[in-house]
Amino acid sequence: MRIAVYPKCEKFLTSICEWAKGCLKVIQLQLQSCAKMRTAFAMYFIQALILSAIGDVGFVSCTSDVDDAFNEELMLKPLPSGHVYAHFQFTTLWRTDIETETFQHSRLFPRGLGEIIGRHNVRELHVSLTEGLWRYEKWGYPLQDTGSGAEVYAWFNDDRRIDENWKSLTNALAGLLCASLNFVDVSNSLSPDFTFRPSGAIPRPLNSSCLRYSSLPREIVCTENLTPFKKLLPCDSKKGLATLLNSAYIHNTNYHSIAVDVRPVCTNAACTQTTIELRQTISLVYDTMTTDSQDWSVRKLFGIGLRSACPLATLSRVYVDVTDNETSETYRLVPEPPETLISLRGGQENRIAVYDIKSLSNAGMFNVAAVHSKAKIYGVEIPPVLFANRYVVGYGQERGGLVTKLHNNYWKPLDVVLLENIPWYIPVYTHTIRITCQGKLLKPLIKRYVPGRERERPYYLEMVLRLPPRSVTEFSIELDYLFLKWQEYPPDANHGFYMGPAIITSLLPTARNYTALPQDGSTISSSFNASRDGYLVQLRTEILLVSLPTPDFSMPYNVICLACTAVALAFGPLHNITTKRLVLKPSKKNKLVSYIREKLSKTKVDKIE
Repeated sequence: MRIAVYPKCEKFLTSICEWAKGCLKVIQLQLQSCAKMRTAFAMYFIQALILSAIGDVGFVSCTSDVDDAFNEELMLKPLPSGHVYAHFQFTTLWRTDIETETFQHSRLFPRGLGEIIGRHNVRELHVSLTEGLWRYEKWGYPLQDTGSGAEVYAWFNDDRRIDENWKSLTNALAGLLCASLNFVDVSNSLSPDFTFRPSGAIPRPLNSSCLRYSSLPREIVCTENLTPFKKLLPCDSKKGLATLLNSAYIHNTNYHSIAVDVRPVCTNAACTQTTIELRQTISLVYDTMTTDSQDWSVRKLFGIGLRSACPLATLSRVYVDVTDNETSETYRLVPEPPETLISLRGGQENRIAVYDIKSLSNAGMFNVAAVHSKAKIYGVEIPPVLFANRYVVGYGQERGGLVTKLHNNYWKPLDVVLLENIPWYIPVYTHTIRITCQGKLLKPLIKRYVPGRERERPYYLEMVLRLPPRSVTEFSIELDYLFLKWQEYPPDANHGFYMGPAIITSLLPTARNYTALPQDGSTISSSFNASRDGYLVQLRTEILLVSLPTPDFSMPYNVICLACTAVALAFGPLHNITTKRLVLKPSKKNKLVSYIREKLSKTKVDKIE
């Protein structure tokens, strides 16, 4: 096997040779007590093994054929509501093209994921597993937005056998991440026209026929999803920031999300060469208001401090957003940050404390703590420019309605794209669509609608709306509830059925409460001082719980019990009558009289004798 190593391999080869000589000397001393023939055979075998290894290494090229890099970052941000937002991001960059043969030889890129991408002709892949709801009006915008439950969408290189590749891809991801993605099929998949666009480099324009999107809002995120996620990292969970990923502390949060994103990005400005970007993220929201103290630290949030950085990482840093501490100065960071940078982005100024793990972890266990000097008083929370919520109206299990409210707090109109993914068992009526704002009817600029088909495809509704400034726009539509086959109900049928979130996409003119990465950035540091003409944002609304007409599944049990009771009552007497013989037995009417007569008869006999 030909192995590629980094330069300065002469020292490496010299150390290998010296190590081999030392091993031979030790083996010679150990084998002196053995028989001559046994010693000669053992020496010959060991020398041949070591020399063959040295010979293989001797042909190693001293230049690396694999041009890749790994970065690990952690962003800690105190939220206005008293929560602490922690966002892990592990980025692997590999300068190569997305081809099937590419992923057969990798160094830092996980081969298991690479083979899945190459085998299914995938151009971009986005998978997320989320538990909880991100509250935009209180927390602002996250670094990466994901919907509750499981969400997956992928761009393929072409539309040949795309449904077959889509089904096979989700099955492979289900095994890789230990999730229920194998329930994704054509009956709950969409191909939106406007909501999702390729975020990376594309050789030619792609249309929505090469896109597949699906969500499983009922999926539960557990430890079994976190373990395979950590195995995709170059250092696993043994070194670096991944050592903080303790399941006991991660799943005990108000919100936690796991995401894996793969895309090709341009290496240079002319985009003559591409780089594969693998971005693994974990987003957590901790509630520090329920604890005894408002103080928080890395050790308190994750149960352990940082020992060292990942040896394979080029960049290993911890960022703390101390913007809200500039006015009140209620806490101080321990230890003091070696560097504090100012980020100006879209009219918003943020102050970021930077800790370089590689330089600070040499002294031992590394910890970052926020110590409050006085109790923090939480004021009025300024909502973001755009946010939304959704709910179901109506009563009963026959008909209802769906309402989505879009809040625009900007002083100018905003153009948004609204995507509604409605399951096939909840039919909707497009003639009942009403879009109102301040009592006036609004018309969508563009509307795409594909009616659903039972057990074959969901209802697809996508609209481009223009929201008036400082307004609340309400979208409503009427719907029905179908009566399913009895095999299609889950074990807890009375719990209800979940409807996936609506997705709102817009290009914001300002970066207020905006922390997401720019489209041309790969690391968290690329979002600092990254002003753009617009800031792409995607919002996910709440998932909805809908109660469908449900049969009484206890009725079969009642029928079985009643039938068994009737059979038992009828079978018992009939069995006795047909199998037993009736015998008449003389009955004694008066036992006392009979007893006295027997005594008197015995007395007479005794007197006669």
